[in-house]
Amino acid sequence: MKIHEYQGKNIFKSYGIPIQNGYVIENIDDVPATIAKVQKEFNTEAVMVKAQIHAGGRGKGGGVKYSPSTEQALENAQNMLGMQLVTHQTGADGQKVRKLYITESLDIKKEYYCAITLDRSQTKDVFMVSSEGGVEIEKVAEETPEKIIKVWIDPLVGMKSFQARKLAFGLGLTGDAFKTAIKVFMKMYTCYLGTDATIIEINPLVLTEDNRIVALDAKFNFDGNAIYRHKDIAELRDVHEEDPTELEASKFDLNYIKLDGNVGCMVNGAGLAMATMDIIKLAGGEPANFLDVGGAASAETVKNGFKLILSDEHVKAILINIFGGIVRCDRVANGVIQAVKDLGLKVPVVVRLEGTNAQEAKTILSESGLAIISANDMKDAAKKVVDAAVNS
Repeated sequence: MKIHEYQGKNIFKSYGIPIQNGYVIENIDDVPATIAKVQKEFNTEAVMVKAQIHAGGRGKGGGVKYSPSTEQALENAQNMLGMQLVTHQTGADGQKVRKLYITESLDIKKEYYCAITLDRSQTKDVFMVSSEGGVEIEKVAEETPEKIIKVWIDPLVGMKSFQARKLAFGLGLTGDAFKTAIKVFMKMYTCYLGTDATIIEINPLVLTEDNRIVALDAKFNFDGNAIYRHKDIAELRDVHEEDPTELEASKFDLNYIKLDGNVGCMVNGAGLAMATMDIIKLAGGEPANFLDVGGAASAETVKNGFKLILSDEHVKAILINIFGGIVRCDRVANGVIQAVKDLGLKVPVVVRLEGTNAQEAKTILSESGLAIISANDMKDAAKKVVDAAVNS
């Protein structure tokens, strides 16, 4: 689960991490009063107007504006609220801006990057910092990897002050800024653990002209399996920022992620789903989605899966790949037939079933009288569904 910048900063503030202060608005009528409140409370004429969407690259897309005067701030807010903000993470359609974050403007001396996430290869958390803040860290990693400093933290031991000092040294900080950065890094790790986050990122973390260390941005991803432990965080969810189809899938306890291809996939098990997408690409196709219907795929589950896949107008063919361990293949076959009849499917459907009662399932499909294409194995299924997508 993701949250907005202003929500992330509020969490940081609760952990004692210095932030760029401000207030959020959703109604254009509230803009003048909010600008005046920020100017008075934080003793600044200039303010920042920042679009709140769940995507990076807002600045390049025109979603972050420096406003040296009240008039400019009003103009920027009026232009920004309600706009479709397009960034490298939103896709061509962009994301509608429903909230603005009006913040104080800071005099910045230097920008840094810092983040914490899990390094599965090391079975430890990794804390990364870089002197190249305010830019895409992927670009830094590719072009100048030596500018990224990392420390690995055993979650059973926790972060130690010597690790925080190594990070601060790596950024070239000195004096009070060095001491503050150590405290900020320690508090960040406490926040990371305390919120069950999968990633915390500040880009940029800044050193101001008066030598303060301040979080200018805040990015959080939370472990969905741990949200039940954090009702306060669950309440921060903004469904407007989520894909409507993925949101609908969650109502049926289905794991659905929309992709850019034209071959719809319905698979039971995340590992098999990933393998299915790989073999579709090897066959020359492009998967339109990731859809894991779970270990006990029923007729109702199959029907709901079809509805989700067909909500994507780019889908030209559908591959159903089920391994019948817990679930019986003949039941899945009957579910597929019933769903095809009920929904009046017009796109080709390729079915590969293996496991319990697989042979009975193939017989049921072949005798159904429907244009369902049966496949013998994954390679055969991938070839048939890619060909069907091309020819449909």
